[in-house]
Amino acid sequence: MNNHPFKNVLKLNKILVFKTCLLGITSMMVLFGGPVQAQTQGGFFAEPNPDFYPERSVVSTITANIAYQGYGESQAYFGQGEYEIFLDNVDGVLDRPVIVLDGFDPGDGRGIGALYASLSYGGQNLADELRDLGFDIVILNAPNYTTDGYDINGGGDFIQRNAMVLVALIQEINAQKQGNEELVVLGPSMGGLIARYALAYMEQEGLPHETRLYLSFDSPHRGANIPISLQYLINYFAVVGGDPMAQATVDFVLNSTAAKQMLIDHLSGHLLAGSDLEQDPNLLLPAGAPNFRDEFQQELDALGFPQNVRNVTMINGDINGATIGSPGMEVVNTSIEVDALTDIEIALYFTPSAGQNITVTDVSTFFIGIPISSFSADAESPTTSDGIDSAPGGTGNISAALAGGGGSPVLQEFIDALNQDEYSFIPTMSALAIDTDNWHGPADISASPFDNIEASTVNSGHVSLTQSMANFAIIEIFGSLSNDDFTTDLAPMVINPVQERIDIYLPQSWQQNSVGAKLFSLDGRLIAEKQWPVVEQNLKWNQPLPQGVYLLELQNGVQSYYLRLLKQ
Repeated sequence: MNNHPFKNVLKLNKILVFKTCLLGITSMMVLFGGPVQAQTQGGFFAEPNPDFYPERSVVSTITANIAYQGYGESQAYFGQGEYEIFLDNVDGVLDRPVIVLDGFDPGDGRGIGALYASLSYGGQNLADELRDLGFDIVILNAPNYTTDGYDINGGGDFIQRNAMVLVALIQEINAQKQGNEELVVLGPSMGGLIARYALAYMEQEGLPHETRLYLSFDSPHRGANIPISLQYLINYFAVVGGDPMAQATVDFVLNSTAAKQMLIDHLSGHLLAGSDLEQDPNLLLPAGAPNFRDEFQQELDALGFPQNVRNVTMINGDINGATIGSPGMEVVNTSIEVDALTDIEIALYFTPSAGQNITVTDVSTFFIGIPISSFSADAESPTTSDGIDSAPGGTGNISAALAGGGGSPVLQEFIDALNQDEYSFIPTMSALAIDTDNWHGPADISASPFDNIEASTVNSGHVSLTQSMANFAIIEIFGSLSNDDFTTDLAPMVINPVQERIDIYLPQSWQQNSVGAKLFSLDGRLIAEKQWPVVEQNLKWNQPLPQGVYLLELQNGVQSYYLRLLKQ
């Protein structure tokens, strides 16, 4: 009986169904890996513009001086990273370092060049702009490595161990730099948690960090979100289908240490004891990964924020309470024809309104109309908040993560059937580090611990940079720069940020001719101009300006010189 031809055909087609679907469905977990794409092959950020990949030089390895032992590990291990220094375009000396961190990147799919390019926006690149203004960019990447015989996936490793790598890099850059200018640390996404942890840890332990500004960029200070319905779906194909690609997605992405530390709602918080698939009907409320999520958040909260730096943030979520879709909404409900004999029905839903319980994942596979496999899972929202999937926040995007179908008819059919493409990946309340039980509604900015906030009135793609954000970052970086660094004997300089007037300092060679100045907006419009027939070292220009970034052109009849001007 076990060798009956019909049963063999049924079994074969069942396998083919799973294999075919997995070619498409498992690639959806690119969502959690991110656009700088892993946050490049992974769906978090927009894919870096290849025009902004920098010229490369020397990549150096950095090893933490402080070991970290994570949950489930038999001993403490010293973390490792790799970094590259991109010197400024003014004097080519490492004297004004800005450290930019890697985010969630299991498998190291995004390297240093892509991290640099990920700071692009609107045909420009923030790293390039900062280098033109005299700042040095230091990119820290989290690679895969082996230490003491133990393999570590750096981009998905414990946030604490990666923070210890940053501690070592901060000490190394402070030792290498010339002059006394303090550091700036920019942390996109998970990198913002690594930066916050490292700086606060150094202060707690009495380790000098010589850092003046910490800039968080849409970082999950109170957790991140991947729709639990999607987690159930991927896990179903991994466990029931037995496909190695799906299993690898679960093992190395969803079940990576960093994911389990960050995800507010994680598959493992809902499973029956002893099962890797079936849901415990008593565990329907949002729950993080046991032994990871709550423990990490409690440790981070206990550390707090660094006290001896200026803490600022840029976020991609709406602050006025605009939702992404609606609680409990249908994300997709479709029947996909895999081949002439097999079909798969998939229905996914956002987590429901406050206090409600609904089925969020429903999957059935049919062979010649006969069901051969099915799975469903429910979710409940707390009474304090509507479901997190639709909360205001920096968004994840299904279709972009699926690369528009990538030529797969199954994938394309799935994408075409989507009713809701975006979901809340980094909730606004999390990016603002506001401790609340309600993910929805307008954000109370006064409850955020940040000293300054660049926020939006729309929900946009996670860590997607805008002109306004770049202006904010440049103003903050200049605004905390010591003023005694502005004078020079080589070229004109301007005191930034501008207050009531523009102060221009000229080198000796420029004091022999009349000087003209033109002030442009970044879109090329002439704002104002002025001429000084007789010049001295310090030119004072009383020119009222709204807050923003401008380009100042100086001319002395022999040459022209351009400076970036920042008005707070």
